[in-house]
Amino acid sequence: MSIAEEVPFSYLLQHSRDTLQKLEGSRGRRLRLVRRDGEDLILESAGRAEADEQAFTIVTRIIEVMLDTDESILVQAFPQIFPWMRFLPAEEAREFIAEFIATARASAELGNMAPVAAVIAAWKATAEVHADPELLRALTAPLDEADYGPVPEPPAG
Repeated sequence: MSIAEEVPFSYLLQHSRDTLQKLEGSRGRRLRLVRRDGEDLILESAGRAEADEQAFTIVTRIIEVMLDTDESILVQAFPQIFPWMRFLPAEEAREFIAEFIATARASAELGNMAPVAAVIAAWKATAEVHADPELLRALTAPLDEADYGPVPEPPAG
């Protein structure tokens, strides 16, 4: 998401009317509120946020119907969006697509897109393992049957 205009959070607090004018005049109808003591915030109208949520829900449902109708379209399309999928075995690529769609639909219903990012990050990490033969071998090698005893408590602090 590209935010064309940034304003300090303190500017909003001190000049709220000017900030709202900047918001209404901004290209994307969004402002990034830059904070020194925390994560930046995005300021946008409720109508814009609701329209984005509705669009995401509709797109998610379209993709879901496509998966039910002809899975091969998505199997071909997703690696163009996520190039790292090329390192996933075919069955795991299909699992990623299904999990992505299910999570996107549930996230759209809740209005919280954070779980989608988590699914993408987890599957990307899986692809990284498959891309490194040495790491894949180390992580998939059978464990020995030795019992190394209880794991000690980590030190406090």
